[in-house]
Amino acid sequence: MLVQLNIKNIALIDDISIEFKPNMNCLTGETGAGKSIIIDSIGCVLGGRTSRDTIRTGADSGSVEAVFFVNEPFVSEKLEELGIEEEEDHTLLLFREITSSGRNICRINGRTVTLSILREIGEVLIDIHGQHDNQSLMRVNSHILLLDMYAGAKLSKVLIEYGEKLSKFNEIHNALGNLAGDPKARERTIDLLKYQIDEIENAKLYENEDEELRTKKNILSNMERIVTSLNDAYQDLKSENSVLDKLENALQAVSRIEDFGDAYKEIMSRLEAVFYEVEDISNAVRNEKDNMDLDMSELDSIEERLDIINRLKRKYGGTIEDIIRYKEEAQEKLNELLDSEYMIEKYTKEMDKLSEELFDLCKKLDELRKKAAVDLAKNIVEQLHDLEMKNASFEVKIDFDESSNELGYPNFKKNGLNYVEFLVSANLGEPTKPLARIASGGELSRIMLAIKTILADVDNIPTLIFDEIDIGISGQAARKVGEKMKLISKKHQVICVTHLAQIAAIADNNIYISKTTVKDKTITEAKTLSFDEKVEEVGRLLDGNAENEITKAHARKMIEEYI
Repeated sequence: MLVQLNIKNIALIDDISIEFKPNMNCLTGETGAGKSIIIDSIGCVLGGRTSRDTIRTGADSGSVEAVFFVNEPFVSEKLEELGIEEEEDHTLLLFREITSSGRNICRINGRTVTLSILREIGEVLIDIHGQHDNQSLMRVNSHILLLDMYAGAKLSKVLIEYGEKLSKFNEIHNALGNLAGDPKARERTIDLLKYQIDEIENAKLYENEDEELRTKKNILSNMERIVTSLNDAYQDLKSENSVLDKLENALQAVSRIEDFGDAYKEIMSRLEAVFYEVEDISNAVRNEKDNMDLDMSELDSIEERLDIINRLKRKYGGTIEDIIRYKEEAQEKLNELLDSEYMIEKYTKEMDKLSEELFDLCKKLDELRKKAAVDLAKNIVEQLHDLEMKNASFEVKIDFDESSNELGYPNFKKNGLNYVEFLVSANLGEPTKPLARIASGGELSRIMLAIKTILADVDNIPTLIFDEIDIGISGQAARKVGEKMKLISKKHQVICVTHLAQIAAIADNNIYISKTTVKDKTITEAKTLSFDEKVEEVGRLLDGNAENEITKAHARKMIEEYI
């Protein structure tokens, strides 16, 4: 979930901070106030395309900082995959600065990263949808992914099995190509494997080394605090008039009366136990203090060692065990390349067997997709009718590719042998056609919203942004669009930009974007609206007059309907 956005020196924005809430957030304001700048800034900090022209006039650089709260397992997996440590409080901080020289400075949780890594993280955090560029929806190759999400666990299980076998099939295919193909390519592969094996062996990794190094780094980073605390503790325990001295005095005092009753003997026994325990603790503190001979110069070497380990993790696996396993597998591949003739026959048999298994799985995927497609099309049509597209029809076109490649094997792709495309007709009597040929932006936006509504329960992306997808609609259709976004916001955080009162009235958190002149400069400002301010803003959106009491009463009624 996006918690806070800080923008500095971007376009009309001087320096603003916007706080977002769970559920449905709505940005409104006059045309040209800077709403799209805010959405573009979010895209920027997610690794999207931008240029130095976006820097505010007169500034040397512009920056965007986004604070997220993340507790989704797949986000944690992506962070681990990229070698980025997750904060204990689940806070994720993305930062991007663009300089006037065109340089990009990107950070995740304070660590400098490449723009591509920033983009990889951004893809699992937010999905931005705008007029005519409803990203995933307009890309035909995403339609099969959306259908598979809808099909659910049964198809997912088959797809996982297919993916594992396809990975093995491609691995063997590549190995066979190296053996039977270009000798130079074979030599290049041998050289690469030798390099990888040498790189891992030269690192001299051992199990749990990274954990030990992180522990040692933590101690070194806090050395002064640890030494001071140990000295203080030892002085309190062992110095003159210390805890031990007082306990010894108490022992001597009680020893003079312990023969006068069992109660005194028990007190004496307990005092002795405490004395020896404290004395043992004192010795332990002293030993720790005396052993604190760590060299602070080690910190740099530890950092360098951790960098080496993290670099190897990014290349060869997420753990030291994975890296060592990768080396062992690379050694096996190298040995196989050095004994090629036997391996060519062996690989060919394995590929034939895997090809049959993969084809059977593709048939299963085809069957499951066709079954899910009927149900998905039916549900999307219902959603479109609810969005005032009463004559709309929707079709999921599924083809099965039975062609073969030059080796005689089917053209297996990562999702099987299916080609999936969504086809739509917005008007009665018209044939269904590809989404890219839908003329109306409003229709396209409602189709996307219908799909997102259906997939809300299975879509992983935690935050969805809708940038003026309501253009081209009004009245009841606008109200329905708002209600769909509200429904989606029960499962995902929603941020929308709108000019329509029907949508602004439904939102849980309203943010007003305005521009003003300060010292002959135009700047954009953002303000979270109170209830009364929201009433005025919805009134302004209704007829442009926020002061009209009749309009305000109408606006209040619209808002209260969704409270």
